[in-house]
Amino acid sequence: MELDLPRLLGDDQIGHEARAASGDRLSLKVWLRLLACSTQIETEIRKRLRARFGITLARFDYLAQLHRHPQGLRMNMLSRYLMVTGGNVTGLTDELERDGLVTREDDPSDRRSFRLRLTDAGRQAFETIAAAHEAWLVELCAGVDGALLEALYEHLGQLRVQLAHNVAAANERGASL
Repeated sequence: MELDLPRLLGDDQIGHEARAASGDRLSLKVWLRLLACSTQIETEIRKRLRARFGITLARFDYLAQLHRHPQGLRMNMLSRYLMVTGGNVTGLTDELERDGLVTREDDPSDRRSFRLRLTDAGRQAFETIAAAHEAWLVELCAGVDGALLEALYEHLGQLRVQLAHNVAAANERGASL
């Protein structure tokens, strides 16, 4: 069943999918739909984080990575996890340290490096924000059948694995996708 999204969503909500034409390849349509969904969710989460907690999505993501790694992370690893430059991590670290949410500690295994950790206040703040974040995602997905969400999750995992395989194969050939 093909949904008439321009009619169902209207010009204000169609977003990235407005670029797709009926004759386009399915790969392009899937990409645009994934991008539209991701952008729509991200925009709403950014708005809610700012309004309720006065925090950016970048700060939330930063705190989430440190929460997942209670032993702390070196700046270069945090930069890789966040997929941002070291300069971005340094700027965020300065702000979060000033706010008492993060500490920089000397890394015992490398005197040239720092290990970043959440403070107790940072951990408590993140856990409060994360609970709201999760509730918002549940709210945003309300009305979507649970079995459909499970299938979507599984299929997107398969897509990620295949994408990684295709990129690796292209890199081995010296080509770019």
